[in-house]
Amino acid sequence: MTLDDSDTHSGKAHSTEFLSTEALSNESFSNEAEANVLSVRVGGVSLSGKKDVNEDSFAVHQAKSNELKLKGIVACIADGASCSDDAQLASQTSVTSFIEDYYATPESWGVKESAAKVLSSLNSWLFNTGSIRARPDSLVTTFSAIIFKSSSLHALHVGDSRISRLRDGQLQQLTRDHTHLHLGSQRVLTRALGLDSHLEVDYAHHSLRKNDLLLLTTDGVHEFISKSETKNILLHAKDSLEDTARDIVNLALSNGSDDNLSCLLVEVTNLPIVELDDVHHQLTQLVIPPVMEPGMKIDNYKIIRVLHSGTRSHIYQVEHLTTLEKFALKAPSRNFSEDPLYLESFHREQWIGRRVKHESLMKIYPRSSISPYLYHICEYIDGQTLRQWMLDNPQPSVTKIRDIVRSIVIALRALQRMSMVHRDLKPENVMLCADGTAKVIDFGTVYVNGLQETNSLLKEEIPVGSINYTSPETLQSVSPQSSSDLYALGVMTYEMLCGELPYKEPASAVMAVKTRSWHYRSLRSRRTDIPVWLDLALEKSVEPDPDKRQQAFSEFIQDISVPNKRLVNQHEAAPLLQRNPTLFWQCTSAVLFILLIVAISGGIEGY
Repeated sequence: MTLDDSDTHSGKAHSTEFLSTEALSNESFSNEAEANVLSVRVGGVSLSGKKDVNEDSFAVHQAKSNELKLKGIVACIADGASCSDDAQLASQTSVTSFIEDYYATPESWGVKESAAKVLSSLNSWLFNTGSIRARPDSLVTTFSAIIFKSSSLHALHVGDSRISRLRDGQLQQLTRDHTHLHLGSQRVLTRALGLDSHLEVDYAHHSLRKNDLLLLTTDGVHEFISKSETKNILLHAKDSLEDTARDIVNLALSNGSDDNLSCLLVEVTNLPIVELDDVHHQLTQLVIPPVMEPGMKIDNYKIIRVLHSGTRSHIYQVEHLTTLEKFALKAPSRNFSEDPLYLESFHREQWIGRRVKHESLMKIYPRSSISPYLYHICEYIDGQTLRQWMLDNPQPSVTKIRDIVRSIVIALRALQRMSMVHRDLKPENVMLCADGTAKVIDFGTVYVNGLQETNSLLKEEIPVGSINYTSPETLQSVSPQSSSDLYALGVMTYEMLCGELPYKEPASAVMAVKTRSWHYRSLRSRRTDIPVWLDLALEKSVEPDPDKRQQAFSEFIQDISVPNKRLVNQHEAAPLLQRNPTLFWQCTSAVLFILLIVAISGGIEGY
């Protein structure tokens, strides 16, 4: 049986393009000519057994060539609950819809996030559809899935289907059954898709090895065949995984199985191994253009003027030679021509810019595929950086600052929806347009959850971004969250209001990690017209502990717009030393001075 990249093996028929088959042949799943790629072979069998209808389903699917790295290979199995009127529909819908919807999620999402959102939606549909029928549990099914991505295995499970792994001759069950014994004999599902409006799914992450053999079974198989019997068949597996799966199913049937029987086998035949030399070669295939001047041409663009020229990059306003449209062209500096980490971030910026399509984020357009040069064609933004605006407006009104912050938050929310964290949010990376709206630019250090799950030999050895705007947890190499961008936004808001930073500036990134002390400098010590409640809101936004910050951008907007009574009450109830340390020490010094005068006076009188 031969399939192209878009085909899917499925254990049951369904009204989609999924291939319908009761048996899955020994098929290899790989979509690259090179050997250095993730690939598996599969085989499976699903039988109705002694029942009239087969309510089990399984499916295996691989992304198209350009998605394999970011989405991987999916195998799943489902067993419609016998208590359900439409058990077959529930199991078929679960495996096919999960696969279709998983591959439709953004490439920037990680496996866990993508699968969780898909399963939550799928569970809601099954439960709500079942609820309006004669019986509320008419669409209930177990569900187990394995997702192979890079050199990792992601396992998701709810119900009593099982995922097991044969490695080095040892068979290990990777899931636990969600059942309990009813009246001491009958096993009843405690968790399943469509059983309840709330869904709790077990998730586990495992490393992969070449020749790992994954086994997915329904209870009609594993309840009637022992672990040792299964292991013996797998250790003496035939060349055809379908034949091996059939041996397992037939043994369970001969052992008295009275249920549907499904067994799916997936063997890892190859794993992607990245060599540093290969990475360096891929990243340096394109030529970094020389520093250019107005009037010069590159491909289909003419340099109009230089917008920025620095040690890391050069940005030019350019005009397309045919359409006369204006763009910004960003080219890396030749100083980094041998720096693979920098070049990877430059390539990543192009990848991100093509996917974050939002009016508050700078657009990056496709570059000529035949150009030998490395550069980005970006949206030309007619405006000024927030840094320049701050220099021009040293004493802005709070109202104006709120408007700017709201505009920046719109951009950060767009990144958040894509599971991205900017990580280098600072005044230089925010453009204010003529209409007053903000656009966030520079995606070279953006953290993409989905990309973190792919193999890369290039690791960040020091924190990225500008130290003064980098959150403490990011400095300590903790995976950044949206709260990291909220911290940077809090620092920027503070700086817009007074022109200074809320914390003392460190000398270096190393010092910031090892010795930096986080003592908030009250905004009111710099601008007495700022109300206490606004100062408290900004102090909360730049808390060193991310759990103590506002937990959403909307909460931050609310706190800088109206007084947060809880923050104000906590502040008023705090000791003077904590509430106003400057005033405390001024009072303490005054009292000590008075006592000293009294003591001196008493000494003179006594003399």
